[in-house]
Amino acid sequence: MNLSAPGNRAEAVEAVRSSKRLRPRGGGTKPALLAAAADTPILDLSGLSGIIEYDPGEYTFTALSGTPVAEVRDALSDNRQYLPFDPPLSEAGSTLGGAVASGVSGPGRYRYGGVRDFLIGASFIDGEGRELRGGGKVVKNAAGFDFPKLLTGSLGELGVLVDLTFKVFPSKEAFATLRADAGGLAEAVEAVARLNSSVEELFALELEPPGTLLLRLGGIESVLPARIQRLRALLDLPCELVDDEEDCWRREGEFSWASRDDSFVKIPATLAVIEALDSHLDELGAVRRYGCGGSVAWVCWPAGESFEKLEELLLNVGTTGLILWHSADSSAGPLLNRKEGPFEGRIRSVLDGPGTFSIHPSRREP
Repeated sequence: MNLSAPGNRAEAVEAVRSSKRLRPRGGGTKPALLAAAADTPILDLSGLSGIIEYDPGEYTFTALSGTPVAEVRDALSDNRQYLPFDPPLSEAGSTLGGAVASGVSGPGRYRYGGVRDFLIGASFIDGEGRELRGGGKVVKNAAGFDFPKLLTGSLGELGVLVDLTFKVFPSKEAFATLRADAGGLAEAVEAVARLNSSVEELFALELEPPGTLLLRLGGIESVLPARIQRLRALLDLPCELVDDEEDCWRREGEFSWASRDDSFVKIPATLAVIEALDSHLDELGAVRRYGCGGSVAWVCWPAGESFEKLEELLLNVGTTGLILWHSADSSAGPLLNRKEGPFEGRIRSVLDGPGTFSIHPSRREP
């Protein structure tokens, strides 16, 4: 596998123009996104790193795509600001470009939305080596084609991200987390449904099968005790305050509970999908979590189990999957139970007609 590591945008443009095929890579924290293109040259974007502009007064910043999320987090925290969608795997070395290309958000997505909702501008290199830009650098001036939304979750198949502009939020004064025991999955799902439709403004809501709920609140410290009491009354379940609150959510954001010996899969979900999937996953001994109020399932697919079986499960419940990393004996993916639609094909033909970035060999020109 050939490796190209441009140190600036001009070198990145030249690398694309001189290549018939390549796949961009950020921090390498989601290696399954490259697995289907094992014989394809890699464009290492770690050299495109650094914050270009940051205006705390406008609550926006622009950074190169290879900038580590941890570096951005530290710069924002100096001004008591943060990215509310909690980009995961920051301690593992994830980059801004990787967060956008994968479309993966952390527990904070429950309250304010995901990466797509905070990306307001982007420049990228298309399949013919043209540098394009969409959106803007301030919230009130995000003009032009909405390329940022299009590029989110594109897996690097529509272009090489160069720089990205995000809006940010002020940090909350304090946080508190409740751990509740619902007893079983059905009871936990019912509790999540009640919380989803309540007026309580939770920052995060995670479910660990069979029945453990994690509920995070944030805001003015003096009013948190009253809010906690309201939550206890609403849940009517055994609850306890989490002592290591910050560390608890760090572990959730790093997926520290997930085994690296298994494959790790993100599955879009609803509460109905969770109920339909969970018993099958339990029979296989698959470790899993259900995040963001039941809108996503994170599943450790056991090593040795075929992905055909998982695809059949997903097809039966009407959802798809994205593999983020593989077990040692697998190289499948990264997409499960997903087919390209006609609109997606038209977009791809415009932005990557030659098939330079495609993970599907059939899409490439001979």
